[in-house]
Amino acid sequence: MRTNPTGRQLRLGTELRKLRERAGLTATEAGQLLGSKQALISNVEAGRAGVSPERVRTLACHYDCPDKALVEAIAAMTGDRKRGWWEEYRELLTRPLLDLAELEHHAQSLRGATTARVPGLLQTREYALEIFRQAVTELSPPDIEHRLSFRIKRQTILFHEDNPTPYEAIVHEAALRMKVGGPTVARQQLQHMLNMSDRDHITLRAITFDVGAYPGSGQSIYFAHGPVPQLDTVHLDQSHGLVFLDAEAQLHKYRTLFERVEAVALDPGKTRDLIHNVMREL
Repeated sequence: MRTNPTGRQLRLGTELRKLRERAGLTATEAGQLLGSKQALISNVEAGRAGVSPERVRTLACHYDCPDKALVEAIAAMTGDRKRGWWEEYRELLTRPLLDLAELEHHAQSLRGATTARVPGLLQTREYALEIFRQAVTELSPPDIEHRLSFRIKRQTILFHEDNPTPYEAIVHEAALRMKVGGPTVARQQLQHMLNMSDRDHITLRAITFDVGAYPGSGQSIYFAHGPVPQLDTVHLDQSHGLVFLDAEAQLHKYRTLFERVEAVALDPGKTRDLIHNVMREL
């Protein structure tokens, strides 16, 4: 029995609970269909107990779920029992950060929008170091180093190995013009973004000050796309910590919000022109 399930294990249990509830069954009734006790279903849905792909398919059949793609995507969540690279940080960082790395590892694609900062996946080491130094809850030098190492490792895994994950970033002009770490660090950061945007799997777009207010301004949004839309996840980095959202209504809200953000963003070519202009003004 697990005492500290990962975010992915918890999500697997959540999706099975959603299927059961849509079928109008209690955990006790679901257990009876499997010839098991209610405790088994409860533990699986809470991420405390593992479940095989075959049992997932059996449960989905009992739940009369017609969406075969969803069922197979949920079944696939049971099969990856290898320890991910993020496990080396388990005693050094908070669990939500590890869950974020696990989420990115399994994502089909990633997209995000930021207002006041360059997205973490596009930050240079020097820029990220300054961000960590300015954290509201002061971090110790070892904590800063662990977080910095972890961020660079996420970038390396996602963008520099075989089959890099497609990534779309929308950045407000405010973040481009903010001299985090001073002019030299800021200029290096902008050049790094230009270099990264040359990669086929990275799309970089900007929102200018001229746009004014727009839906979602003032918050950062990070979207991890799963193998089917129902398994998408929204990640929010808020003042009280990292938040992961996966309820259907929440996913719909943030999909709509991101589409509206995209509608006011420059295309990649004009974004590069804007960054060059900002660099010349530094």
